[in-house]
Amino acid sequence: MGTVTLGVSIAVPEPYGSLLQERRAGFGDPAAHGIPTHVTLVPPTAVDAERLPLIEAHLAAVAADCTPFAMRLRGTGTFRPLSPVVFVKLTQGVSGCNALQQRIRDEAGPLVRELQFPYHPHVTVAHGISEEAMDRAFQELSGYEAAWTCRSFALYEQGADAVWRKLHAYEFGRGRPVAAVPVQGSPVDTPTPAAG
Repeated sequence: MGTVTLGVSIAVPEPYGSLLQERRAGFGDPAAHGIPTHVTLVPPTAVDAERLPLIEAHLAAVAADCTPFAMRLRGTGTFRPLSPVVFVKLTQGVSGCNALQQRIRDEAGPLVRELQFPYHPHVTVAHGISEEAMDRAFQELSGYEAAWTCRSFALYEQGADAVWRKLHAYEFGRGRPVAAVPVQGSPVDTPTPAAG
């Protein structure tokens, strides 16, 4: 059956997701429209396609045991010079994301893998573009803020066209997939207004 490239992430809900995706495109990042705005839980991972049902069952089980938690984005950060990335910082929900990614990558599960860098939840807004463009992203989004309640995470597959498409979203407390339609960037979380 071959291999597929999967990722697991928390979708940044509307209207924040589209806004940050458009800003990323505006900074000149060619990958912007192929990557729905998200907080990564499991980075791109190649797996045997025949393992997909096992992975889906594992994700459903993890989600069934989760409860919603608050998330807040505020300000910008960068991984430069180690990695050419500018991101919006996650200032609330870090522990929730960390616990989730650890459970999803559990040694006994089907998505166990080593990470290239220590886990650091964030929302990428520029990657691999010119230093000047990354500086602009860092400065222009330095006052950005958004907040919402995270109620699910999603499984994505990267297509041959390099576009990431949602396979399923897994609702906390229920586990069952709540969306099985591969629609790009259609999170199920409900945003709440950011304070301040």
